Amino acid sequence: MSGHSKWATTKHKKAAVDAKRGKIFTKIIREITVAAKIGGGDLDGNPRLRMIIAKAKEVNMPADNMKRAIQKGTGELPGVNYEETSYEGYGPGGVAILLDILTDNKNRTVSEVRHTFNKHGGNMAETGAVSWVFDRKGMISLPKEGADEEALMTLALEVGAEDFLSEDAENFDVITEPHDFEAVKKALLDAGLTPTFSEVTFLPQTTVHLQDRQAAQMIRLMEGLEDNDDVQNVYANFDISDEEMEKILS
Repeated sequence: MSGHSKWATTKHKKAAVDAKRGKIFTKIIREITVAAKIGGGDLDGNPRLRMIIAKAKEVNMPADNMKRAIQKGTGELPGVNYEETSYEGYGPGGVAILLDILTDNKNRTVSEVRHTFNKHGGNMAETGAVSWVFDRKGMISLPKEGADEEALMTLALEVGAEDFLSEDAENFDVITEPHDFEAVKKALLDAGLTPTFSEVTFLPQTTVHLQDRQAAQMIRLMEGLEDNDDVQNVYANFDISDEEMEKILS
């Protein structure tokens, strides 16, 4: 969990840079469009859309971009028809990897994803090969600096969190069931707490410890997969020490 959490929070810090390049906007716009297509454009009646809009606001996406993405999903504006799917694979050291995909061309996407796996010491796998390793959970990371761990843990559990972890060097991780995520996050925000990372994600039941060359390969594989516009999310069960993660990412 330590490596997974560290990667997630590091990725969040990079979001402002990615936003300037437009890459993170592209992915979120696709998510908004698909969510609106499936569940409609009303935020109150569409929890999936509501969470994605919150994610868009966190990276300062302009309101007009969000509105147009919703209108493309509801059919008010013409748009691309994206198909949802998932891919599975293995990384260096046998790390399990699960991908959320939104694409308008599955042949192109699977070819690009397979190339990325092969380039960085991994390989694609059949459906069901690794998905069983992960559980869908809400995850809210809160900075440790200046925080009272016992008070924070008590608050998180009182407002509906399932678990409270302190394995990461910089953050506490509040874990929730997916349907409790929004309520728990709101309660923490109302208490004056600002998450460094928050989303409904897939968390691994077990982890694979990596170091040295395999650790570096794994991070490059993660970066390569996430750089693909058709790959919305990448989940993996690697565990890399904070010190090694910093060395690789520096």
